[in-house]
Amino acid sequence: MVGAEPRKEPTVTTGDDIRHEVRSFIEETWDPDMTLRAWWAALGASGWAFPTWPAEWFGRGLSREEAGLVGQELSAAGVIGPPEGMAQSMGGPVVLGFGTDEQKRRWLPAIATGTEAWCQFFSEPGAGSDLASVRTRAVKDGDQWVVNGEKVWNSGTLEADRGLLVARTDPDQPKHRGLSYFIIEVQQPAIEIRPIRQMNGEAHFNETFFTDATVADRDLLGGLNNGWAVALATLTNERTTYAGGGHHVGFRAAPGERAGMLDLTVGRIVADQRDAPTQIDPFAAAPVHQMVALAREYGRDHDPVLRQRLARIYAISEVSRFTALRVQASIQAGRSPGPESSVGYVKGVEMARLSRDLGLEILGPAGMLVGETAPHGGMVQHMALTAPCHGIMGGTEQIQKNIIGERLLGLAKEPQVDRDIPFRALRL
Repeated sequence: MVGAEPRKEPTVTTGDDIRHEVRSFIEETWDPDMTLRAWWAALGASGWAFPTWPAEWFGRGLSREEAGLVGQELSAAGVIGPPEGMAQSMGGPVVLGFGTDEQKRRWLPAIATGTEAWCQFFSEPGAGSDLASVRTRAVKDGDQWVVNGEKVWNSGTLEADRGLLVARTDPDQPKHRGLSYFIIEVQQPAIEIRPIRQMNGEAHFNETFFTDATVADRDLLGGLNNGWAVALATLTNERTTYAGGGHHVGFRAAPGERAGMLDLTVGRIVADQRDAPTQIDPFAAAPVHQMVALAREYGRDHDPVLRQRLARIYAISEVSRFTALRVQASIQAGRSPGPESSVGYVKGVEMARLSRDLGLEILGPAGMLVGETAPHGGMVQHMALTAPCHGIMGGTEQIQKNIIGERLLGLAKEPQVDRDIPFRALRL
């Protein structure tokens, strides 16, 4: 990709150097008249978009704490932050961890510069929490694989260029050992996508049907029948990123050609967001400062019980943030992600539910209103109607508590009678 070659020189190491280099890069590069495509190409090639990635692969090799300094400078400068989506939060880390150099060369440029959007094909109607029971089959045919099956609860699928696909490649092995992990091209006639309407009025999720869809053998990630290990690493990244709400840097834009933003000027995108009312991400707990502002607006900020509930949300958000930092530090140290991500997930679910209940209580009777005429355009109500997805997406809350109990507290594992039985012999 022209203009998006990763940098090769050694990175800076001190906090002051990092801040200085980021400021210098912004001053030399940012132009309100440049397109989003050009800005992200420059940001990705500089290594400042994903500074914790290795320097040879569009990063700077920085620690999570050092990367936080980069985010602070981008936010303070009022520029658009790096691309955000499944390609960046899950695809990039798993390609870095399991991909060959050839795969990294093919996929990482588009991820780092936001020219592609990715989605995730994991859950199935009969394989949600028990992901290892997936029935979607991939059968080898020459230099490609033919995929048949159904996936459900996948988001961003209609705009996605590629998908993270877990499929069964050997039904004669036990269920955990007969899975493989592919990066599949989504925009092909053999893949049918049907949106699922939710009670919040949106269709954020989809069900997807594969009927003789194809994926190249070179797009097998992590080795044949090693898909379970790759899937676990992906889920860890998902829980860490989304359980308590992602941390956003600067102004935001949607990656991928189909989102239609790449050829807009960055000045226009920033202006549109500055003029828009503040929004609460419905798939995250409301930030504490937004809840505090809401309480002040409705004259509830001196209520001692309500203030205690706000303090509880703040405490949980900080615990989740520090837990996520520990997970990232473990990954950067070369260790496999541990069960800490499950702790972050469970606390994120709790924080989302507390935010939902508190937001509606502050609004009082107005909490029953929806639509643009509701207070703040109904964003608090929208968050509340979206809340049931927490505790389900990214692995159910019950599964995460099992992981915590077994791997952190040392409790006895739940009995499993199918671990050594060939998947073909199971009755599911």
